[in-house]
Amino acid sequence: MNNKNNFTRRKFLKSSIAIGAGLTIVPRKVLGGNGYTAPSDQLTKAIIGVGGMGRGHIPYEDTRVVAICDVDKLHLEEAQNRIDYKVKQFSDFREVCQLPEVDIVHIATPPHWHGLMAVEAAKAGKDIWCEKPMTRTIGEGKKIVEAVNNHGRMFRLNTWFRFKDNFYGLGSEVFPLKKLIDSGILGWPLKVTVSGITGFNWKFYWSGKHNLTPEKVPDNLDYDMWLGPAPYRPYHPHRVHANFRGYWDYDGGGLGDMGQHYLDPVQYMLNKDDESPIRIEVDAPQQHYDAVGSWKRIEYTYADGCKIILDGENKDKDAPYIEGPNGKIYQGFRTDIPNMQSFIKSLPDPEPQISVFSESVKSRKKFALNEMNGFRSSTLVNLGIIAVRLGRSLNFDSDKLEFIDDEGANRLINQPMRAPWNL
Repeated sequence: MNNKNNFTRRKFLKSSIAIGAGLTIVPRKVLGGNGYTAPSDQLTKAIIGVGGMGRGHIPYEDTRVVAICDVDKLHLEEAQNRIDYKVKQFSDFREVCQLPEVDIVHIATPPHWHGLMAVEAAKAGKDIWCEKPMTRTIGEGKKIVEAVNNHGRMFRLNTWFRFKDNFYGLGSEVFPLKKLIDSGILGWPLKVTVSGITGFNWKFYWSGKHNLTPEKVPDNLDYDMWLGPAPYRPYHPHRVHANFRGYWDYDGGGLGDMGQHYLDPVQYMLNKDDESPIRIEVDAPQQHYDAVGSWKRIEYTYADGCKIILDGENKDKDAPYIEGPNGKIYQGFRTDIPNMQSFIKSLPDPEPQISVFSESVKSRKKFALNEMNGFRSSTLVNLGIIAVRLGRSLNFDSDKLEFIDDEGANRLINQPMRAPWNL
């Protein structure tokens, strides 16, 4: 069933009078007040992946969960125990996507599943709420963009600092920084340095382990389905659930986990939502083929000379967060610009953004962080991961979305999937 038609029908029923046995159907909120929202007035949601992140989003932004899905029976049990009414339970996400009563599919699985699940949900007429990183590969991100736009769906990526909350370590929301940058007072090009002083150490403790001894798969886990499109590896508990980020097959360590939180607001501030860096330079030890390791420094350079530096060693402790030819901004929103606060207040506000996904679903207008700009900030993460894995600097064509004269790097854009899975 087409989800758009389903939503339109529900709106019609809520605003109509049913003539039959003298019965009038009126939403409870019209009768009651006190902030009550009738279940029929809420958007419905299915959560795929109800581990820690999925369970944490059961009550969220005026949505009602009607179905949960996980390949681990214990996850399903725990999630159901947190919901005070009975919901449908599945182990196969494809069945969830076909439920006619679902408006939004929330994807909270490891990243190696994001591309497949988002495309399947879009094809089934569902709107999509996806955890970060958007995808594990650049090629999968391109497929999501195509599917979401071809099927007219709404998409939200779950990182929010471009439109609300104080940004890590800066003592400020993002929009005053964007106003300052847009004013041109700092000059151009700009350099942004993201280091440990922001309170983030890139979670290098989320590195993988070498030479894991195979263990028996627990009865509660469908390990083959957990692997899905990833290459087959013998089961070990360190590969799955909370530790999966330490393995290239499923994610990219701390950079995969937190990189989009840090990089997406920078992309927004620099007005780079429609382009990618053309040069990625890396300083990292040789990586294991399976287990993610640490790195020292990743430097991105755009065509206009703007740079983003990820300081994995926390070496540049005194570096400005944002530096331009005419001014600097430090952590804690300190700056060398005179009368900065009054100057910022005098500047026009950035263009308004839809920051509540239910509003995007109802209005059919793009969310603040959608499939388009989310793809570009996810690409920032994946460019860094590819450079770290290969241990060399790379040149990238921002329009063609491919590496220049580097066959090895281009093979990591569209990585093969284990049969029968494919995009």
